Amino acid sequence: MRTGYLECFSGISGDMMLGALIDVGVPFDCLEQTTAKLNVGARLQMRKVSRGGLAATKVDVITLDQATTATHHAHEEHTAHLHGTHPHEHDADTHAPTRCHAQHRSLSAILAIIHAAPLSENVKHRSMRAFQLLGEAEAAIHSMPIEQVHFHEVGAVDTIVDIVCAAAGAEALGVDRWLSSPLNVGSGTVVCQHGTLPVPAPATLALLGNAPVYADGPPMERVTPTGAAVLQMLDVQYAKLPPIRIVASGYGAGGRDTPGQPNLLRLLIGEETDVTTTESIAVIETVIDDCNPQLLSYVSELLLAAGAWDVYRIAVQMKKGRTGTQLTVLCSPDLMPALRDLLFRESTTIGLRWRLENKVALQREFVAVETSWGQVRIKIARWPDGKQANATPEYEDCRKIAAEHSIPLKHVIEAAVRAYAVKERN
Repeated sequence: MRTGYLECFSGISGDMMLGALIDVGVPFDCLEQTTAKLNVGARLQMRKVSRGGLAATKVDVITLDQATTATHHAHEEHTAHLHGTHPHEHDADTHAPTRCHAQHRSLSAILAIIHAAPLSENVKHRSMRAFQLLGEAEAAIHSMPIEQVHFHEVGAVDTIVDIVCAAAGAEALGVDRWLSSPLNVGSGTVVCQHGTLPVPAPATLALLGNAPVYADGPPMERVTPTGAAVLQMLDVQYAKLPPIRIVASGYGAGGRDTPGQPNLLRLLIGEETDVTTTESIAVIETVIDDCNPQLLSYVSELLLAAGAWDVYRIAVQMKKGRTGTQLTVLCSPDLMPALRDLLFRESTTIGLRWRLENKVALQREFVAVETSWGQVRIKIARWPDGKQANATPEYEDCRKIAAEHSIPLKHVIEAAVRAYAVKERN
């Protein structure tokens, strides 16, 4: 599985995302052509910059009819653009040109621009979803219908280019899933047309949802509404960096070179090296030599009903020639105390041992197939790349059908296997 991992230690904005995509290997021509296809009178400019001593890629969006005065949308300038602040109040990048005036557009007009562009359906879908989310956030904040929102924020040319090029760049990378670290949203306040408000700005906060966030570094806005919308449109999940073989890495730069906190977004592209899911498992064991086997069968049923993943019994030869039974319970670590107490209460054991181990398992899912006697679920195990490892009919479904129709269990299992094979071929 090809994974894209965003390290948002200094936040994320549209320009940072574009810079990281190019730095990690997306051809600049790909984003240039995407911009041209939008036909909004803009072009891209790329340059190498240094942030905290680290080399990174900076992307400027230039409005063609005002090329001499058009500006790149610096990381913190998004707030100025999205909320009506003055750009030079926040931008410390003296090499960037001055921002041009933003155009006002309705959501339907923006969606029409994207829909008319000769782009892939995936890029269009993601981009339109991002703008829909931006519009819904603004509408909710201002308690008004979405078409009444003043879309100078998301209707500006550079923001349209940001989002659509981010979608095109993500597609070019061929990433199967996107992950992100917790988000450094910044701190302090931002001056906007609604007054002085705390960071993150209202639209950003609405778009972040339940994403894990924190504040670090000099006060400034680090996650912009556009950056938050990009995270949403890519269906980013928040998690630690998984085991991967890194094949590419890159840095996208924001407008400021903030001391002590490089204003960068790092993007890692990797292939997952672990073909299984790893998790902790509790193992409880006890050896019993003075208990009726029927009682042990009953205790096993109670353990499974209480949430044990599995229970099994093994005949063992104990000291002095005694025959006993080793009972082993596999369960989630948090269930260990309850299952331990159940063993003491329901069996004759007076001692047990337990330990934590690592459990590895293939990804699993269920599909239903139809047999002549009813529906049976098939448990499918898959490798991370989606290829099937094995498929097995669910025992309980087959057992129930066999009992209800008075037919051999093996016939039900065989029928379910055949039905799944037909389903796969079709």
